[in-house]
Amino acid sequence: MKYQLEHCIGSRLRRLSRIADRHIRKFLGDHKITENQMTILFTIHELGRVEQGRVGEVLCLERSTVSRNIKLLEKQNLLMRTTEYRPEVELTDQGMDLVKVLIPQWEKAMDVLVGQLEDDGLSGLQKLESKLA
Repeated sequence: MKYQLEHCIGSRLRRLSRIADRHIRKFLGDHKITENQMTILFTIHELGRVEQGRVGEVLCLERSTVSRNIKLLEKQNLLMRTTEYRPEVELTDQGMDLVKVLIPQWEKAMDVLVGQLEDDGLSGLQKLESKLA
């Protein structure tokens, strides 16, 4: 089969991701963090002190993406990173405070997205994810 760009699965998934991120950004306000950084903070909040590489595994992010965002979050004093060969990361008090502010905003964004997708969209998303995982 000859494919056209509009058939590109990766391109279509990234487009959907950007659309979802745009909805989420509306609720992040002035918190000067990206959606990737928010997701990293939420993951560390859930896992506690964790090896930096594990964050990437959980989120299916490239090591360079995790490392770059961890460094930016560290500069903002939102997390601490050890200097070991395989560094561990954990939230600072300031990072924990930000997560507590962001979670309700993220939940509002999720309410909007879930409302738009409805049950059939959510089940389709789960099915797609399970087939590609």
